Amino acid sequence: MDSKYFHAANHKASVLLLLITFTAAVAAAGSDEGGTLGASYIFGDSLVDAGNNNFLPTLSKANIKPNGIDFQPSGGKPTGRYTNGRTIGDIVGEELGQQHYAVPFLDPNSTGQVILYGVNYASGGGGIMNATGQIFVNRLSMDIQIDYFNITRKQIDKLLGASKAREHVMKKSIFSITIGSNDFLNNYLLPVLSIGARVSQSPDAFVDDLISHLRSQLTRLYQLDARKFIIGNVGPIGCIPYQRTINQLSENECVALPNKLALQYNAKLKDLVAELNDNLPGATFVHANVYDLVLELITNYDKYGFKTASKACCGNGGQYAGIIPCGPTSSLCEDRDKHVFWDPYHPSEAANVIIAKQLLQGDPRYVSPMGLKELRDLDL
Repeated sequence: MDSKYFHAANHKASVLLLLITFTAAVAAAGSDEGGTLGASYIFGDSLVDAGNNNFLPTLSKANIKPNGIDFQPSGGKPTGRYTNGRTIGDIVGEELGQQHYAVPFLDPNSTGQVILYGVNYASGGGGIMNATGQIFVNRLSMDIQIDYFNITRKQIDKLLGASKAREHVMKKSIFSITIGSNDFLNNYLLPVLSIGARVSQSPDAFVDDLISHLRSQLTRLYQLDARKFIIGNVGPIGCIPYQRTINQLSENECVALPNKLALQYNAKLKDLVAELNDNLPGATFVHANVYDLVLELITNYDKYGFKTASKACCGNGGQYAGIIPCGPTSSLCEDRDKHVFWDPYHPSEAANVIIAKQLLQGDPRYVSPMGLKELRDLDL
């Protein structure tokens, strides 16, 4: 991959490369000529975590082999990404002309000029609710991620001055939010931890709670000058290898309850996106229909060049290698680009590429009211 992506094993080389290319990159970001994205600020869970959990004492980590085996900037070494290569956030940033991958906020290198290209706040196990993911001991909830962006926002003021900083955040930055799956998988549907909540809250009440919290969180980002948003809904979580394995389903079956809950949440999320577009002046909220996009991949996987959408490439246990997360002792498939799922929970890079390209191109079935290239070029 092009050397401008500075995620390299040797931090000194990374910093040197960054300094050399910085002047030209800022010029490109500042002029926005040729469709260059100024910055990408990424919030969410393990689907887009680029290494924040490496710096947390947590049970949810992906900094072990063979994770990252196809991530070229690191030479195939694990970076903390929960897939074999790039995340959707990485691919979208590249395609939009971002100069560097968004650096994880907790990485010691996430200081100075590098934050002007974007920062990744996502955390494996994180959710909309602060209680979500407590089984992992530590993770960054959406509230904490926004607290961290508040720190970044003040740093941007110091780097650029208040006026240019505001323009950078409002006009040249995209805020990407991929969250919600853990609120079901590692909260509401997790009997050990959430039995109390499930007794006291109906699915409707829990979904309403999620939407209420997310509304406040997105409004808070708006108050910190975020204007261009893409909000992903929850995918078909009943179809992941983990769910298929523990429920002993056939290859074409998905678990009904998690998918039903996801659809319930997704319907209200779509309404929330419309509401925010109406009520927050100058902001554009793009809705990403990840559920239908991933379900299409799972249902018609052969059409997209995959040979399986049920079995994890890296994992152990059961029919679909779906019980034990990916690690050094896992069985590993040889044809990684032929699997929709990398591990029991997360898509492969090959699947992420297809998902990202649909979001970029603007197919109205999957992304509305516009695709990400149009959002980037929107002159607010």
